[in-house]
Amino acid sequence: MTAAEVVRVLDALDAAGCRYWVEGGWGVDALVGAQTRPHRDLDVDVDSRHEDRVLTTLAELGYAIETDWRPTRVELAAPGRGWVDVHPLQIADDGSARQADLDGGFWEFPARYYTTGTIAGRSVPCVSVEAQLSFHEGYELRGVDHVDLARLRRLSG
Repeated sequence: MTAAEVVRVLDALDAAGCRYWVEGGWGVDALVGAQTRPHRDLDVDVDSRHEDRVLTTLAELGYAIETDWRPTRVELAAPGRGWVDVHPLQIADDGSARQADLDGGFWEFPARYYTTGTIAGRSVPCVSVEAQLSFHEGYELRGVDHVDLARLRRLSG
């Protein structure tokens, strides 16, 4: 997925009034401030109150649901352009959030997990270095994950 496509998606979400934060590989790159590797998809955490609006906006851009594991996540694909992996979050008044897991429970995220970064010169809301490091626990890492973790550790000093 190209940086231009990411910006196109984020611009559309902004225009639709959707609240979101970039995570995953593009989230790492947002924290670094530059694209560091190719990406298959764009991972976005979204305010669950805006989920329908997010999905409608993505459909208007030509994305169609490919994997539906709601309320945990839903992945949409646009042939030849990439995938968007949507993670609905319940946002509390204090800025903390929680995401449904596949077993009926929730992952809890403190408000400090949310910050801003840069993709293709554009400021974007994203998850923090601390959040990214936390999100890379509990599953078998791929080669790109190890590279991303090394970048994140350099950022965290």
